[in-house]
Amino acid sequence: MRAGDASSRRLERRRNDMVDTEDLRVKKAARPVGFIGLGAMGKPMALCLLKADIPVIVYDRDAARVDQLCTAGAEAATSSMELAKRCDRMVCIVETAAQVREVMFGERGIKAGASEGHQVLVMSTIDPDALRKMAEESAASGITLRDAPVSGSTEGAINGTLTFFVGGSEQDGQAFADCFAAMGTHVFYMGALTKGIEIKLLNNMLAQVNTVAVAEALAMASKAGMDLKTVIEAVKVSTGNSAIFELRAPRILARNFAPGGSNDISYKDQELQTAFAKRLGVPVFLPSITQQVYQIARSMNLGKEDGSSIIKVYEALSGMDRQA
Repeated sequence: MRAGDASSRRLERRRNDMVDTEDLRVKKAARPVGFIGLGAMGKPMALCLLKADIPVIVYDRDAARVDQLCTAGAEAATSSMELAKRCDRMVCIVETAAQVREVMFGERGIKAGASEGHQVLVMSTIDPDALRKMAEESAASGITLRDAPVSGSTEGAINGTLTFFVGGSEQDGQAFADCFAAMGTHVFYMGALTKGIEIKLLNNMLAQVNTVAVAEALAMASKAGMDLKTVIEAVKVSTGNSAIFELRAPRILARNFAPGGSNDISYKDQELQTAFAKRLGVPVFLPSITQQVYQIARSMNLGKEDGSSIIKVYEALSGMDRQA
């Protein structure tokens, strides 16, 4: 593979096939995984590991979330430190870099309980430079910390069809190969530390800009008196269609704004995108504009709602009276 090229490996085996064959996942089933962060994405991801017969030890600040996973067959830890004492490979999926740092280096963090050879995958979308610094600090203690953010929404997490972007080579991700197979369908090995986060920022930039465009278009259609169901059906078989349109438009039609990914998180992601672009010296106009739309949504108390609720911003600005 040429330097700088991203290697991609597709996990095309069906989940039933993996159960019926003695593959890597089964061979390593006795090796537990520590899982930190049981939110909208983390909880269904951990459940997928359990369904694949991978022993899971979980920790979350919310005890109720931990109890739910224990009911499904997981074991509980009282801290990240305890988790590190009980298993040598861990997944961390929390929201911010500050939370990742606390998980790693807090008084009861992973570093306090880990020994040389421990491996940690950070699946959070955080600043690449922050991840690199934490990886360097971890390496000084013999802990390998690597980025492996995910894409695919909560539906993908529930169905085990996520995409992973690993900041390293296929060999670097080998210790988690069974986990990737249980939780996703695609793994892209990006070749170097932080490159997983960097492509995740680019992917999210496209998705979040597209989300705003979908809201604008459907607000126009609604104000023009068009039947939204027909509009959506027409766009789905036309050049304006996209994965984001297919995700957001039905939710807008159904007025279903339960979070699959919140506006607060999208705003945070766009802050990371524009900062990354600034460091690269690349002008990015659209994320800078659409971030303001997400900020308006937050000011309307829509921060915890799904991105499809951006339609409410345009309805309000357009003088349309719609129900919540």
